[in-house]
Amino acid sequence: MKSYAAVDLGASSGRVMVGRVGPDSLELAEAHRFPNRPVRTPEGLRWDILSLYGGVLDGLRAAGQVDSVGIDSWAVDYGLLDTDGSLLGNPVHYRDSRTDGIAEKVWATVPAEELYAATGLQYAPFNTLYQLTAARSSAQLTQAERLLLIPDLLTYWLTGEQGTELTNASTTQLIDPRTREWSYDIAARLGIDLDLFAPLRQPGDPAGVLRPEVLEETGLAGPVPVTAVGSHDTASAVAAVPAGGERFAYICTGTWSLAGLELDAPVLTEESRAANFTNELGLDGTVRYLRNIMGLWLLQECVRAWGEPELGALLLDAAKVPALRSVVDAGDAAFLAPGRMPERIAEACRASGQPVPASPAEITRCILDSLALAHRRAIADAQRLAGHPVDVVHVVGGGTRNALLCQLTADACGLPVVAGPTEAAALGNVLVQARAHGLVGDLADGRRLLTRTQPLTRYEPQGDTTPWREAEARLADR
Repeated sequence: MKSYAAVDLGASSGRVMVGRVGPDSLELAEAHRFPNRPVRTPEGLRWDILSLYGGVLDGLRAAGQVDSVGIDSWAVDYGLLDTDGSLLGNPVHYRDSRTDGIAEKVWATVPAEELYAATGLQYAPFNTLYQLTAARSSAQLTQAERLLLIPDLLTYWLTGEQGTELTNASTTQLIDPRTREWSYDIAARLGIDLDLFAPLRQPGDPAGVLRPEVLEETGLAGPVPVTAVGSHDTASAVAAVPAGGERFAYICTGTWSLAGLELDAPVLTEESRAANFTNELGLDGTVRYLRNIMGLWLLQECVRAWGEPELGALLLDAAKVPALRSVVDAGDAAFLAPGRMPERIAEACRASGQPVPASPAEITRCILDSLALAHRRAIADAQRLAGHPVDVVHVVGGGTRNALLCQLTADACGLPVVAGPTEAAALGNVLVQARAHGLVGDLADGRRLLTRTQPLTRYEPQGDTTPWREAEARLADR
């Protein structure tokens, strides 16, 4: 067996997991977990990247000797380096307000329809393209010699080597999903210098070895290679969907819900753009055709506002609340910013003429019903737009721990839900490293290994989908 360190950074926490892989075994253990607390400065919302890097080093020390390291994280955000390779300030958080109103300026030069046809990315105000447009006249961007996406920045600090991993690059809205190369025309028309980006890397490519200083800091014996994985955490999570065949949908659950299909080619129609579906790149030439849904962020923010009550008891109480009394649009950008989430959910219900949830249990039920409804809509729309029917929905990520949400998703979709694995991004990260070292075969082989070795829970749909269709119509009419 060989051991691989998977550095998996989420929007609220980071973790270093150790995967042990053998001919017919796959074990995952947590070595270290650390908080990811963004900081609001006078300039705006920023990632505390030095704290995150410290957490990575602590995690590698706790992991012990490993055969390789891989890093995945959230998408779109980046750090800027000067000519000496030094970081020019803390990376801006994607929830920062600097991109407010920027999309309209971009569309004045490249209409939204053309932008989608060229890059296949759904509109999201925080896409890297909009961030770079917002930062165009900033001192940092003017001085920058290099732009590295978050996992590539941390890889650079570990190894001294620079690269741009493809699955994460595909979230910048500067990649052509057909050629899987930069969209030079779009960048030129918007005045974005693609020379800022390091050369593209594929998942599985070597990304250097740990620097001597890192070996000393972590107590590891070199050489320890770093392997490029699907560095967008959703790419790693989808690689760890334990599916057989092609007739499946997936929902990667956590702070966000990413719901969609794995395809062989992008869907770049105007109808797809209007439905706000994205075409991000995955392993082995695949396309992650999905819709971004606000996800458990809604509940996380409410729990924070309520003083961190015990989640298990809250979910038990929510299960007793009548279903579908009130629902909100879980994809609405009105819920993107932090703060006052219970009040904002109540206000949305009031504005749409629905009963206003008041207690934590009622608001929690509203959130979970709304997420399940959004999952239903996304999976139905994806099948229709891609002409790709499915028989099962795989739920992976943190939401697999939420049995009520999994059951509601099965009920809403009218399809069985297979929940697990929970640490999908870390497992996908490990599988790519193991594959690069010859221990795992292709994507299907890795998925078969997951199915044999990871605990999975199946939820069968209960009742018919009529109440969900009616709730869907209620939202459409508001």
